[in-house]
Amino acid sequence: MAYRRGPREPVPEKETVVWSCTNKECSCWMRDAFSTDEKTICPICKSEMEKEIRVLPVIS
Repeated sequence: MAYRRGPREPVPEKETVVWSCTNKECSCWMRDAFSTDEKTICPICKSEMEKEIRVLPVIS
């Protein structure tokens, strides 16, 4: 089995709008592009979610 050695290509990142859970004990979040609702409910704890910006890898 061959392993690739040497520097890896950097993963392109950009600022992305995400929905983040408002419950401090829950770490759930999702990209806005994957949400279909105007106001989203957390699928884990059922709390409200709010929009925020995060720097994430680009999905092609």
